[in-house]
Amino acid sequence: MAVIVGVLTETQPTETRVAVVPEISAKLKAAGVRVLIERGAGTAAHFPDALYTDAEFSDAATILGSADVLLKVQPPTQAEVNALRKGAVVIGYMQAYARPDLVRALKDRGITSFAMELVPRISRAQSMDALSSQATVAG
Repeated sequence: MAVIVGVLTETQPTETRVAVVPEISAKLKAAGVRVLIERGAGTAAHFPDALYTDAEFSDAATILGSADVLLKVQPPTQAEVNALRKGAVVIGYMQAYARPDLVRALKDRGITSFAMELVPRISRAQSMDALSSQATVAG
């Protein structure tokens, strides 16, 4: 059975990024991963649904209930955490120090989370250094 990676539309009003772009969706599919994406998730980032040829589209509730791994840009909301299945993994900017209630909720639900902003800024981890990549994009 394939790992299911879920991607939701970011809900913060000023957020225009998407957690997975079409190129990465294709690479995940080639690796045997099933990618579930919420319709319109990439629109604000100028990636219309038609570009996600290797992904399947579904609603947020289905994605949250079935994803083994949820990829987010912004931290998940309390409602999203409550909808995730026990044992799921969330990867994104977690803002853990500013959101102890979120960390507690994830722990209580048995959900593993990876805070991309806490990846060490060293040369070995440079390919995963989310802060440097965003600073480069911002100019």
